[in-house]
Amino acid sequence: MFRHLRTLFTPLLLSLAMLPASATLAQNQPVPDAVQSRIDNVMPDVVAWRRDIHQHPELGNREFRTAGIVADHLRELGLEVHTEIAHTGVVGILRGDSPGPTIALRADMDALPVTEEVDLPFASTVRTEWYGQEVGVMHACGHDNHVAILMGAAQVLAESRSSLAGNVMFIFQPAEEGAPPGEEGGAELMLEEGLFDLMRPEAVFGLHVTPAPVGSIAVRKGGMMASSDSFTITVQGQQTHGAQPWAGIDPIVVAAQIVMGLQTIPSRQLNATTTPSIVTVGAINGGVRNNIIPESVEMIGTMRTFDADTRLQIHERVERTAKQIAASAGASAEVDISLGYPVTSNDADLVDRMEPTLRRVAGEAFSEAALSTGSEDFSFYANEVPGLFFFLGVAPDDPEMVHPNHSPRFYADERGLPVGVQAMTALVFDYLDGQ
Repeated sequence: MFRHLRTLFTPLLLSLAMLPASATLAQNQPVPDAVQSRIDNVMPDVVAWRRDIHQHPELGNREFRTAGIVADHLRELGLEVHTEIAHTGVVGILRGDSPGPTIALRADMDALPVTEEVDLPFASTVRTEWYGQEVGVMHACGHDNHVAILMGAAQVLAESRSSLAGNVMFIFQPAEEGAPPGEEGGAELMLEEGLFDLMRPEAVFGLHVTPAPVGSIAVRKGGMMASSDSFTITVQGQQTHGAQPWAGIDPIVVAAQIVMGLQTIPSRQLNATTTPSIVTVGAINGGVRNNIIPESVEMIGTMRTFDADTRLQIHERVERTAKQIAASAGASAEVDISLGYPVTSNDADLVDRMEPTLRRVAGEAFSEAALSTGSEDFSFYANEVPGLFFFLGVAPDDPEMVHPNHSPRFYADERGLPVGVQAMTALVFDYLDGQ
C-alpha cells in the first residue's frame, strides 16, 4: 500500500518542489526582490544537491564525498574555505563588502545505518557494516535537506555580498548522529579543533527538518531539545544456586529494585514544574541459565531533560539511588555516567529579535515549537555563543506518507526546501541590518 501511494504521489510532489518559494508556501516576501530572484534561481540546484546527497549517504566521520561537494561549491562562490575540521567538517567564510558582525549558519551532513524503504528514483542503495552487521545507509533524519539548504543560502548570500554589512560562517558539520565507536566527532570536536578561532560569531543559527506541515516553522525560547546522557550501572552480588538464594546475594532482584527506584527520580524527586525529565533503562544483562543466580548484572540507559541544573541533579540522584538500593541488599553498584549532548537551548533575546523574521517567512505556518526529547549537538555551539535552532516542516500532505525522523520510511517533501533557504537567508539579512 505504502509503495503504491509513493509511486502515485512522488512525481507530483517532486514537480512542486521545483517551484520557487514565492510560488509555493511563502505568505509574505521575507527578502528584497533581488534576493528573492536569486533564491528562485538557485532552487533547481538545491533540489538536485539534495537528491544527489540523499542517493549517496555517508555515516558520521565518513562524509568524504559530501564534504567534497560542499567544499567545491563554496570555493566556486569565492569563499574562504577550511576543510578536514573534525575529520570531514567544512567551513566557508563569506566577508561582506561592509564591516559588521559575524554570524554562523550550520548544517549537519551525516546519515544513519538505516535501510531505506522509500520508493524514490534517488533512493539510497548504499550498504555498509555497522557493529559487525551489514546494514543500509540512509538520510533518515533529513540531513541531506540541511546540506542542500545551506549550500543554496551560501550561494544567495555570496551573490548578495555587496549588500552584507558583516560576515557569515557556513558550518557543514559531520557526525551529528554520533561518531563511530572509539572515535570523536561532531560539533564538540569542531569546537575543540578551533572552529570559532577561525572567526568567532555573535550568533549561530540552525534548522532541522521534521514531519510537521510542509513549510511550517517552529521555535521556542529556552530549552527546546533535551540533553542526552547515558549511564551504565553494574550491580555486584554473590553467585549461588538458584534454589538457595539465601546463600548468596541476588543482583537480578537488586537490579529490578533499582529500575523502579530510578523512576521515582523524575516522578518524585525533581520539581515537576521546572522541566520534563526522563530516566530510561534500555537493557539489562546478567546470568547464563535458569538455576544460577549470577555474580553481577549490567544495566544501561539514558537520561533526558531540558534544564542544565536539572541535568546535574539527575546524574547525582541516579548514582545515589543505585548505590544505596544495592547497599540495602548487601550488594554494591558501580555507576558510570557518560555525558552526551547538552540541552539545546535557544537564547531568549535572540529569539525575540529574530522571531519576526521567521514569522514573515512562514506566515500562518509559524508556531511555538513543542519540547522535543530528542537531542542535538547544535547545543555545543549555542553554549558558546547565543544560538537559535528551529524546526522546518517537510511532511507531505498524504498522512500515509508521514513517518518520523530515523524511520526507514522517512520522507521529506521538497516543497519545504525553498522555505528553508528563505529562512536562513532572511535571518542573515535581518540580523546584519539590525546590528
